[in-house]
Amino acid sequence: MQKLTVAIDGPSGSGKSSVSKEAARRLGAAYLDTGAMYRAVTWHALDAGTDLSDAAAVEAAVKAADLFISTDPDLELVTIHGTDVTQAIREPFVSEAVSAVATNLAARAELVSRQRAIINAHERIVAEGRDITTVVAPDANARILLTASEEARLRRRGLQLGGTQSAEALEAQVLARDAKDSTVVNFTVAADGVATVDSSDLDFEQTVTAVLAAISAQDK
Repeated sequence: MQKLTVAIDGPSGSGKSSVSKEAARRLGAAYLDTGAMYRAVTWHALDAGTDLSDAAAVEAAVKAADLFISTDPDLELVTIHGTDVTQAIREPFVSEAVSAVATNLAARAELVSRQRAIINAHERIVAEGRDITTVVAPDANARILLTASEEARLRRRGLQLGGTQSAEALEAQVLARDAKDSTVVNFTVAADGVATVDSSDLDFEQTVTAVLAAISAQDK
């Protein structure tokens, strides 16, 4: 099978993780969740007692993180220094703190370097996040911005979390985080050459189909 790199960006709750993972399965490709990498190093920084307001300390913590992330779309596994943090990085305390790391430019540069290395190590891969189409893999065979309305994104994240979060907590996790992260990267408007897929009125299968069609249209 020919080499294929697919870059998918989008805001929180747009469905990019589940859709990208399924697209990877159908394309016979690896899958990279770059958001999980940011969450993992945030967990590491918190676990080490790092002052997240100290930019230099955050940079040092990220560079010191021995991070492993599975690229098998059927195996969700993230470890830090050998400790399985796959579930822990989804906890609210990590969600509330991750923007402090994601907006640290030196920390971003470190993770971008690691993400590029992972992408380059695979013949076929679907990578998703917030800056994949513009920063991490601007030369990808296919580049897509997967978006959805605010209402749809809040509803989906609430379902994903099993209805355990209040409306205020959901807005903090989805909208507030997007607002913070958008200060260092644009993931709300497609850059030149990036296809947009709006999943607001699409179900999961329809969204996957639309993304695969966008990939096929670009990868010629």
